[in-house]
Amino acid sequence: MAQALPVADADTGAERSTSQGWSVVAVAAFGSAVTVMQQSSVLPLLPRLQTELNADVTAVSWTFTISMLVGAVATPLFSRLGDMYGRRRILLVSFLLLLAGSLIAGAATSLPALLAGRVVQGFSVAVIPLSIGVVRGALPPERMATGIGTISATIGIGSGVGLVLSGVVAQYTTGFRAVFWVIAALAVVALVLGALFLRDPTPPQGGRPDIPGAILLAGGLVTLLLGVTEGRSWGWTSAAILGLFAASAALFTVWVIVERRTAEPLVDIALLTHRGTIGASVASLLLGFAMFGGFSLAPQFVQAPVGAGYGFGASALEAGLYLLPASLLMMIVSPASGELIRRISAPYVVAIGALLTAVSEFWLVLSHTRVTDVLTSMTLLGVGIGLAYSALATMAIEHVEPARTGVASGVNSLVRMLGACIAGAVAAAVLAATVQPGASLPSASGYELGFGIAASGALLAAVFALAFGLLNRRASMNRR
Repeated sequence: MAQALPVADADTGAERSTSQGWSVVAVAAFGSAVTVMQQSSVLPLLPRLQTELNADVTAVSWTFTISMLVGAVATPLFSRLGDMYGRRRILLVSFLLLLAGSLIAGAATSLPALLAGRVVQGFSVAVIPLSIGVVRGALPPERMATGIGTISATIGIGSGVGLVLSGVVAQYTTGFRAVFWVIAALAVVALVLGALFLRDPTPPQGGRPDIPGAILLAGGLVTLLLGVTEGRSWGWTSAAILGLFAASAALFTVWVIVERRTAEPLVDIALLTHRGTIGASVASLLLGFAMFGGFSLAPQFVQAPVGAGYGFGASALEAGLYLLPASLLMMIVSPASGELIRRISAPYVVAIGALLTAVSEFWLVLSHTRVTDVLTSMTLLGVGIGLAYSALATMAIEHVEPARTGVASGVNSLVRMLGACIAGAVAAAVLAATVQPGASLPSASGYELGFGIAASGALLAAVFALAFGLLNRRASMNRR
């Protein structure tokens, strides 16, 4: 009996610790979902923003792109700050920035003011990799894949709720600002819950943030995306566009040099290209491009009037509902994929998910005249992205030590955001290029080309993930 008590106490303590761990997962998942909401909520509102702010499709597309761009820079920066000062603390700062940005956007009466709010909101994108770092330390190893899958599922939940929320606002109000007031309220809830329940799995490490690296990365992205979005209107061979692309290449080159020489870099280039993580890096870039390419094109496609020769004349609310199957299935599939990842390994699950994503978007290239075409595509997209994103999150950190989880997860989120940024810019450029003189809408061929480009990105991700998995398997067998 004397020996039984400590065992019982240990069991009770383990159960309590696991219960607290799942509380951390729930709060981190909620905060991540709210963060993703601010990204997707503007997509069904793009036509209304054009009217209310008297801007063209290229200009209003920046309300989506700029948030992703800031998120691409903030993700590795805040991940590093989380390692230095504690992930809980930086998560709370991220929620505060989400709240502040939502209030600015909610009060905006012009496009520059709205963009300013979206810039501040964009910093909150770092919530997702920070949450993954917190979850890894809050759960036992055998539950880690399920916990990370739950966080990955919030991408689908947040995207779906954001799309429906903006649709409801467009349906029952005459403006766009109510969307941001709702997100502000949810940011307050996330902030309160985070303060009450989140805890740090590892102690802060100290150090200094890499501000020069952040500035160079931001400069390279801005010049690249500006060149892509304005190429048609300024002329692809004009001095301005060629200058932007040259400046982008120069800034990225200098950025890589600076990062390699910095003791505590914003992005660990060695980790980005490390044999154990490069598979996740490349696949994340391509899948981020594929997912957000589809998500940015689909709402505009279904809202096009029937008289355009395509589209269904859907309202903003109906456009959000068209995309809801994808979001719901991402929510269901991501947490459930943990067992599949354990059985066949993360790279193979990524390959399966990426292939389904490619099929979903090629479907709309080949057939898009019926409502069932869009619903079938969105169903396949939800399953594919749900599988792939959950496995990518595991793939990005399974070969690094726990102390570097935040950095590795941040790198993975960075390349996904890069893909999303490029997708938004490319989608806007492709559609703008197919608007005929005297017309206000793109042609059907513009959407077909856009979906085809997004699908090609997903197909490349599937091929790369499969090859990476086979190479890792061969290397593992050779070491035995």
